[in-house]
Amino acid sequence: MGLRIEEEDAIAMWVPITIVAAFLQTARTAAQQRLRSLLSVSGAGFVRYLYGVPLAVIAVAAVWRVEGTLPSPPGRFWPIVAGAGLAQIVGTICMIHAFDLRDYAIGTIYTKTEIVQVAMFSLVILGEPLRPLGWVASLLCFAGVVVLAGGRNVWRVRDRAALFGLAAGGLFAITSVGIRAAAVSLGDASVASRALLTLAVMNSMQVVMHGGYLAGREREQLGLAVRHWRSSAVVGVLSVCGSACWATAFTLENAARVRTFGQVEIVITFGVARVWLGEHHGRREYAASALVIAGVVGVLAAG
Repeated sequence: MGLRIEEEDAIAMWVPITIVAAFLQTARTAAQQRLRSLLSVSGAGFVRYLYGVPLAVIAVAAVWRVEGTLPSPPGRFWPIVAGAGLAQIVGTICMIHAFDLRDYAIGTIYTKTEIVQVAMFSLVILGEPLRPLGWVASLLCFAGVVVLAGGRNVWRVRDRAALFGLAAGGLFAITSVGIRAAAVSLGDASVASRALLTLAVMNSMQVVMHGGYLAGREREQLGLAVRHWRSSAVVGVLSVCGSACWATAFTLENAARVRTFGQVEIVITFGVARVWLGEHHGRREYAASALVIAGVVGVLAAG
């Protein structure tokens, strides 16, 4: 009976956690894009890790103090986390390039090809396929993304923004599956300890990897990241809070389902654009958003 209650709690928890993660991710990517007037593409990507690590470490310390223990990572945990962290670094840079080449909204939409890509990676790497109707729902959600991006133009090879966006989507898919694989490898520890430890280790590795790259190739960006700490810290705080929500959701549920449901971010993005930025969109965009919502409901019901 106790196990059954835990399963039901997990089902109830991952949905609102994913919604919060989508809100935080939307805010973080918008803040990160605004940093492009102060930092390079790589520098704007680096600050999310630099200013996120202290919060992640504090969160792990808090969990350790409350629970009295932390999970002991097995050997396979470290290369999985390193690979996921590197994929996220490169994926973030590709995403910011897509923003620069088109705009924030279209660049974000291109990365949403991650929906199908994460399902494929979950199947191949983790052996966690969706049910048949879940695949149909994922494809429906993906169709909405394609329509939002302008139909077949999303596949136009000459569109460099599309190439960077597609690459970002694939790399974020690898990151999602890697985070879940790493968290699952930590055994039967609490969800909070597994998710936060995975996040803290990954962010720490990212600071070393990305910081090392900047030290060798764009040394001035390290100084600018510190000089503009007020703007940069906002990105870091939003990033670590959002990542903690994603990591928790991945620990609770199949990565493909979490990432597919997380596409409510598209609807959130359009809402923010309308209310805060005064942008207006046509019937095509709203119809495509409806497809995304239908896909989300389908994954929840049948995935």
